[in-house]
Amino acid sequence: MASKLHQLQSKASQASQFVAKHGNAYYRQLLDQNKQYIQNPPTVETCDLLSKQLFHTRLASIPGRYESFQKELEYIKNMWKNRQDLKVEHAATAALFGLECFAWFCAGRDCGKGVYLHWLLYLKASTWIKLFG
Repeated sequence: MASKLHQLQSKASQASQFVAKHGNAYYRQLLDQNKQYIQNPPTVETCDLLSKQLFHTRLASIPGRYESFQKELEYIKNMWKNRQDLKVEHAATAALFGLECFAWFCAGRDCGKGVYLHWLLYLKASTWIKLFG
């Protein structure tokens, strides 16, 4: 157990030294590669303006999203009216989609409650016990 801890500390030290040595160069390279996305001058006012532009752009996209939602809803209604022509593949796809939506709902609800953190800590603890217990 102590040897594993020592190995972990040495790896962390090596990673820290690597970041200290190459981090600045990587940062500069990243900025150079993405300079077309940087607004000059980089001030608080510019950030506020960009934030407002993003918000209002998203707000302006709501009618288009609503129209596409209505089209999809009409498609589903037509499929339901003609369900005798429905193939098994379409039904299975719809069922999997519904299951996925429910799973994401449950995951979001549990993460919001902090249950995921407790489950993750339990899982890590039980794994450590199995490995070193």
